[in-house]
Amino acid sequence: MGVDYYNILKVSRNASEEDLKKSYKRLAMKWHPDKNSQNNKEAEAKFKQISEAYDVLSDPQKRQIYDLYGEDALKSGQFSSASPTSAASGTGNGRGFRFNTRDAEDIFAEFFGGSDGYSSNSGAGVVRKAAPVENKLPCSLEELYKGSKRKMKISRILLDDSGKPTTVEEVLAIHIKPGWKKGTKITFPEKGNYEHGAAPGDLIFVIDEKPHAVFRRDGNDLVINQKISLLDALTGKTISLTTLDGRELTIPITEIVKPGQELIIPNEGMPISKERGKKGSLKIKFDIRFPSRLSADQKSDLRRVLCRSID
Repeated sequence: MGVDYYNILKVSRNASEEDLKKSYKRLAMKWHPDKNSQNNKEAEAKFKQISEAYDVLSDPQKRQIYDLYGEDALKSGQFSSASPTSAASGTGNGRGFRFNTRDAEDIFAEFFGGSDGYSSNSGAGVVRKAAPVENKLPCSLEELYKGSKRKMKISRILLDDSGKPTTVEEVLAIHIKPGWKKGTKITFPEKGNYEHGAAPGDLIFVIDEKPHAVFRRDGNDLVINQKISLLDALTGKTISLTTLDGRELTIPITEIVKPGQELIIPNEGMPISKERGKKGSLKIKFDIRFPSRLSADQKSDLRRVLCRSID
């Protein structure tokens, strides 16, 4: 018989007109090229097959010829326009039956044009999508510094081959790039839920930053509060920090540190995602710890030393 139109439309051989319409709507919406950008060629071929199957089976004359003699006979033009049975017996008027497949987009526009979320301004228009689903994706500062790969198991509602809603599970790979900020969106087209009369919506993960025990992010910069004694603030000190990628950073403090002072270390902040190889700065904010009390001798000694340094 060649192509099995009934199998293409997922209907039985005694399917009613309503059965054909229902199945066509579901399959055409699933395979329309406008909503299958990632496998457009496959979708276009499938969409044309579905449309041709509906065109044949929804037309009583074409369906009768197809049921009796198959696809090749239907397209050969060997039957008269009177009826397939009279043509087969040679009693027809000799005019060949012309098999013309209607344009797939025209059939689609008849069903969806101007209604149910579809536009008929240009052919069948763009398929309406269901509302997107957004989920927060909490990330540590280390992940956003170095980049990370995540696997997320999702559940969503789709239609099975019989048209019934069913829950399916899928594992998605998420690639977090170094330097991404809170609010960055990762979109998986049409990985959301099914809605009546619409294509599945997009699934969107929104980056969220987890608080860090040591560092705070400020745009592309990293900020750290460093406690330092008054003695060290006056006489100098070498401080050590562990960076977000595990390096040990040694920073000598040789100048007198004044209250509220900030030390800036260039290129030790967060990676800048749109400027490869560049980073923000590391800002060290000093918190000077003053002694809670001093003895009379300590005060005298300090006064003597400090007075000389001022002079």
